[in-house]
Amino acid sequence: MTDSAGGPELTKGGDVAPEDTPVGEPLVVLEHVNKYFGELHVLKDIDLTINRGEVVVVIGPSGGGKSTLCRSINRLEPIDGGTILVDGAKLPEEGKQLARLRADVGMVFQSFNLFAHKTILQNVTLGPIKVRKVAKAEAEKQAMELLERVGIAAQAEKFPAQLSGGQQQRAAIARALAMKPKVMLFDEPTSALDPEMVKEVLDVMTGLAADGMTMIVVTHEMGFARRAAQKVVFMADGQIVEESTPDEFFTNARTERARDFLSKILSH
Repeated sequence: MTDSAGGPELTKGGDVAPEDTPVGEPLVVLEHVNKYFGELHVLKDIDLTINRGEVVVVIGPSGGGKSTLCRSINRLEPIDGGTILVDGAKLPEEGKQLARLRADVGMVFQSFNLFAHKTILQNVTLGPIKVRKVAKAEAEKQAMELLERVGIAAQAEKFPAQLSGGQQQRAAIARALAMKPKVMLFDEPTSALDPEMVKEVLDVMTGLAADGMTMIVVTHEMGFARRAAQKVVFMADGQIVEESTPDEFFTNARTERARDFLSKILSH
């Protein structure tokens, strides 16, 4: 289902299984992508395709390039070689075109990055009003619907510091969704949260996945990867070592590197 702006229409509950969601043509395509930090080669000739409506979970050891990969897709990290296409268009270098791209590529960070001096409602409406030129009343109506969707409508007039970490992260998700993005990037969205808050954020993400949102999720949450992803990408040492379905990856990983990783994280 889509709304009038072409983004996924969010339904409460998210009771459609992700595997029942039709997956369409390529939406994000990385070809021979390389990235260096000084002498350090952090992305090594990365090829990856994310199809429309697909949920791709990127996992692997720390320092393997996962977050850099995620941040390269909306050009928070400029790449040093190769190409990245979003909906058929190459990543622009800067300026208004880059701002438009970032509006189409929603991002949720490990730290919530909310504006501390603005209410939750103001945080969510800022982008649509400033970038999408949505009228304030309409932006507020849409924002309240999204805050309801993520379960924090009652917190709309509060400031970020008055909310729990889990509530702040759900506000950050609502803020990204308010731009009606074509794809959502999540860079370890639960790693800064207390354990009891992790589930509330993952439940929102699982609902988005079920509703057909294209998502790229860097996470250590293996349960989410098994439950919500269509594709698991295992990265180590700046390379994609393995790419397969969750069932194949978790029950029959092909590479020794992946099997070693899984043996360490699944034994606790």
